[in-house]
Amino acid sequence: LTLGKVISALSKSSKSSKSKNKHHRRRSSGGHVPYRDSKLTRLLKDSLGGNCCTIMVACVSPASIHQEETINTLRYAQRTRCIDNVAVQ
Repeated sequence: LTLGKVISALSKSSKSSKSKNKHHRRRSSGGHVPYRDSKLTRLLKDSLGGNCCTIMVACVSPASIHQEETINTLRYAQRTRCIDNVAVQ
C-alpha cells in the first residue's frame, strides 16, 4: 500500500515536471513522497527516486482466475514506467 503511494507520487511529479519544462526534468518540490511511511519504502528510497537505475519485473498469469490480479499488476507496472529519474552529479 505504501509502496503504491510512493510510486504514484513519483509518477505524478515526473508527469508534471515533463509537461512544465521538457529541458529541466527535476522533481517539483511541491509534491510530498511518503518514503518514511514504511521500512520498505525507506530502504528503496534511493532506488525509486535517487540516482539508481531500477528494473521492475511484473509477473502476470494468462489464467482467467487470475485476471483481476494480472490487471492490477499491469496498472502498477505502468505507473512505475512513468517515473523519470535524473542523475545528479
